[in-house]
Amino acid sequence: MPSVTSAFGLRGPHFATPADKRVIDAVDTGLERLEVLLDEHLRVADPVVDAATRYLKEAGGKRARPLLLLLAAHLGRGIDDEVLAAAEVVEITHLASLYHDDVMDEAETRRGVPAAHIAWSNSVAILAGDLLFARAGAVSAPLGSEVAQLQARTFERLCLGQLQETLGPGEADPVEHYLQVLSDKTGSLIAAAAELGVLVSGADAGYRDALRDFGERIGVAFQLVDDAIDLSDDPETGKDRGTDVRAGVQTLPVLLLRAREDAASVALATRLESPTDEADLTAAIAELAEHPVVDEAIAEAERWQQQALEALEALPAGTVRRALEAFAKHVVARTR
Repeated sequence: MPSVTSAFGLRGPHFATPADKRVIDAVDTGLERLEVLLDEHLRVADPVVDAATRYLKEAGGKRARPLLLLLAAHLGRGIDDEVLAAAEVVEITHLASLYHDDVMDEAETRRGVPAAHIAWSNSVAILAGDLLFARAGAVSAPLGSEVAQLQARTFERLCLGQLQETLGPGEADPVEHYLQVLSDKTGSLIAAAAELGVLVSGADAGYRDALRDFGERIGVAFQLVDDAIDLSDDPETGKDRGTDVRAGVQTLPVLLLRAREDAASVALATRLESPTDEADLTAAIAELAEHPVVDEAIAEAERWQQQALEALEALPAGTVRRALEAFAKHVVARTR
């Protein structure tokens, strides 16, 4: 099984110097230690509650947020117990948000397994998520008030993003509303992860803004790429083609399609919204996958990626900066 760093393109000839190897190896080792800590701090005495709160952790996950935090920590003193605790805070918060998101979105699967609310119930999934948010707060408390405040602000943005998604754009521009939802629901926690790596490791405080901006922007790019991947028929995506579209999720390609006024686009948007049958919906999704709006969505992801890369110009040259650049490029390269 490839390491987390290799899965994000942080191995190979571009990271072959002794300094590169030291940092990348330390990140992988830190991520291995993180799994042990998560097992310890997600444990609950009641066996049913324990199974529910550990369910999505056991299902896997990319660990992208802790990866960014551990990389950023090498701008300071590197990975130690406090840095690992901050990584726990980020990953537990992320796990908690997934329980709530899946209830709100009525998702049937997550990470290749039935969603928690399918396996148990909405109430159990929501309460399991609440318990995990509480655990994240408990882990953050010993790290000081600044860390706890950052975690609380991020939690607030996660909730605001979900709320705004639920309420819809109203009179606002649908695309701008959607991008703000992505910033809150996805970008905020990735931004917090990168910023925490600087804060907890004692790195130069001047790097915090750069890492926060990088995380926010690459988080939005990451989700926009997922919108395009949802339309892929590549079995390696692990998803059925058009899963989000079938669930009625207004992804960026769909929003861009609905904004078009030519007859073919209007007709396709109508079929996606009100197909005559399952075969018609499947055919409409295939047509959407070939429509120019998909390239437009990828171009938007590349724009956010470029902004993320520009934010890194404030960092010193070296392994950390190049690794963050490689991470950002990997995010968008998934569509090519």
